Amino acid sequence: MRIGTNIKKFVNDFKFFDWIKKSELVELDKVNCKDDPVRPELDNEFRTKHGRKIYGLKYQDEIEGIICIAFTNDVPKSVEELDKMSIDAFGQAVHRSNIQGTIAIAYTVWSLKKGAGKEIIKDAYKMIKKSNHLNRLVTLSPLTVMAEKFHIRNGAKLLQVNKTTQNFSARSAEKS
Repeated sequence: MRIGTNIKKFVNDFKFFDWIKKSELVELDKVNCKDDPVRPELDNEFRTKHGRKIYGLKYQDEIEGIICIAFTNDVPKSVEELDKMSIDAFGQAVHRSNIQGTIAIAYTVWSLKKGAGKEIIKDAYKMIKKSNHLNRLVTLSPLTVMAEKFHIRNGAKLLQVNKTTQNFSARSAEKS
């Protein structure tokens, strides 16, 4: 009886995550910032100026997960540094054929459906691997146990612990 229950649960779990195969990473113009559990204080202007981008994990007509990325040339230790570094990289891009930074900094990620957070990060890795100028995906994560467990469980490497944040680097996103 127990084996049959476990097999049934496995089959149901497999079908539950079947939507992931049909999802795609899309660029968004805006999000409801109040839905962001990590950094709700950052408005859409912050999330989209100076080359920063908002991406959604789209399945059918629904957005299932969100990731906000800034492009920099160094790893920021705070949102304030992220702002300054992305402005600097954006300014340099004007003089260098529109190449905006070599590091993609994911500074907020959240999911609206189970599994979407992990999947949107995997899709961001794929985007970086295809890029001609990006060589790393690094997070600017809150200094919480939940953030640490999420990143470690998903194969990220802790780079540094800062005063109010921590940075993780995705091994699978780094180019050789």
